[in-house]
Amino acid sequence: MKAGVLYSGGKDSSLAATLLARDYDVELLTFVFNENHAVPSIEAAAKELGFPWKKLTFAPGFLDEVVNMIVQDGHPANAINEIHRRSLGAAAQEYEVVADGTRRDDRVPMRTHAEVQSLEMKYGVSYVRPLLGIGKTEIIRLAEKFYEIAYGETGTIPNGDYESEIRTELIRRGIDYVPLFPKNHEQSLVIRKKVVNKP
Repeated sequence: MKAGVLYSGGKDSSLAATLLARDYDVELLTFVFNENHAVPSIEAAAKELGFPWKKLTFAPGFLDEVVNMIVQDGHPANAINEIHRRSLGAAAQEYEVVADGTRRDDRVPMRTHAEVQSLEMKYGVSYVRPLLGIGKTEIIRLAEKFYEIAYGETGTIPNGDYESEIRTELIRRGIDYVPLFPKNHEQSLVIRKKVVNKP
C-alpha cells in the first residue's frame, strides 16, 4: 500500500518516511505555491532517501490567502496550519495513507483529534504520524543515525517549509517579514543518507 508523506527535506519528514517504509510503499510529496518554484535541495534529499518524489502545486490564489492571513494575524501560525491542512487534503485524494513528520512537541503545524477524524472520514484515508509520540531529543538522535543533516536559521536552509515563497511575496508587497516570523527558528535539511550497520 502506498503512503504519501508530506516532505520538506528536513530531518523530521525524512525520519517519518524511513520509519513508514517498513510497512508502506512511501512516496514523498513537496508542495509549492508556484509550479516554476525550483526546489533542487529537496529533490536531492529525496533522492538520497531513495523514495519516489513529487513536487505538487497549490491552487492559484492560495499564496495570496496565506500572506493575507499572516499580515492580518501578525504571525504565521494559522497560515502554516492552513497550508498543512490543504496539503493533507490534496494528498488524501490520491493516497489511502497520508503521513507527515509532525512531532509530540510541535505546536504548528498540528491537527486536532477532531480534524484528524474529519480528514479520515471525508477522504476514507488513514492519517499516520509516526513521530507523534517522540520528543525532539530522540528524533535528533535517530535522524542523525540515518542521515547527515545541515542545520540553520529559517531562510538560510533551502528546505521545503513554505517560507521562502511566502517571504518573497511579502517582499514583493513591500512588507517587512522579519517581525512576522519567530526568531531563532532552526530548520534542517538532509544532505545524505548514512550507511547504518545493524548490530
